[in-house]
Amino acid sequence: MNLNIKSFYKKKSIWTVAMLLISCFETINAQQDPQYTQYLYNTQIVNPAYTGSREVLSFGVLGRVQWVNIEGSPRTGTFTVSSPIGPSKNMGLGLSIVYDQIGPATESNANIDYSYSIQLDRHDISKLSFGLKAGMDVLDVDYSKLTIFENYDPLFQSTVDNKIQPQIGAGIYYHTQKFYTGFSVPNFLNSKHFDESSLENNELESIAIERLHYFFIAGYVFDIGPNLKFKPAVLSKFVSGAPLQWDGSANFLINEKITLGVSYRWNSSISGLVGFQISQSLFIGLAYDYDSTTIKDYSSGSYEAVIRFDVFNRLEKILTPRFF
Repeated sequence: MNLNIKSFYKKKSIWTVAMLLISCFETINAQQDPQYTQYLYNTQIVNPAYTGSREVLSFGVLGRVQWVNIEGSPRTGTFTVSSPIGPSKNMGLGLSIVYDQIGPATESNANIDYSYSIQLDRHDISKLSFGLKAGMDVLDVDYSKLTIFENYDPLFQSTVDNKIQPQIGAGIYYHTQKFYTGFSVPNFLNSKHFDESSLENNELESIAIERLHYFFIAGYVFDIGPNLKFKPAVLSKFVSGAPLQWDGSANFLINEKITLGVSYRWNSSISGLVGFQISQSLFIGLAYDYDSTTIKDYSSGSYEAVIRFDVFNRLEKILTPRFF
């Protein structure tokens, strides 16, 4: 393929380099799903078995700006809604929407999430939930946003215009009032985001194939005092062709009103988190990521905000809120 590799270093942004690198290899594997710092309040996105586990009608909105000051850096937004359903409230039904933009590529997906829970004791303290996720993913790539060394390269003459792909995922989630753990694969389908048949020479086997992402989460709540709780938590993500991602966090809940915490992403970033329980229904969380890699020389870090709003049917539900 007639591409001048040296020209890569003249580009204005990291996303341009990434897109051109993708075009130079027959197959490239990498983490493709958005990443979150406040995944504790965004669990439904990665694990459908979490749906309805809060036992209330719950709405969530998250916004993330990653690698500030870098042109074309990721911008992510999510929306979730879920509620328990059924006569015994042992099922959950919800909707999750993700909007993710990086450089010239915009990817959006919408999924219906369903869960079924099994009560493991008489006191309704521990539950095991199984979840399914199904929906559609839409990808749009605007190559006009790229600085292309050779304007007539055939790879960039084709377009990815609102390409629709199905999504199917599943998960399992176990929780008590103090402990939770879960495992999930949000999408089982290896969809191709590029149609190589549009190239005259058909030199590429495949480009930008969705890889399976495996998520593992766990956390425990310790009662340190009458007005202080401590929760360590972990999230691990694995996808073929990319290093294992490991996030560890430690959060303190003060007077059931203020959350303070720190998070560490292995070989990537250190984060500070703060949350405010504005009312019995409304929670607002903020996070800042300081990159520990060389990207810190070009970026002012990453920012993330989350809003959660719960609609309670019974007053007693809010007397002892869970920390997850």
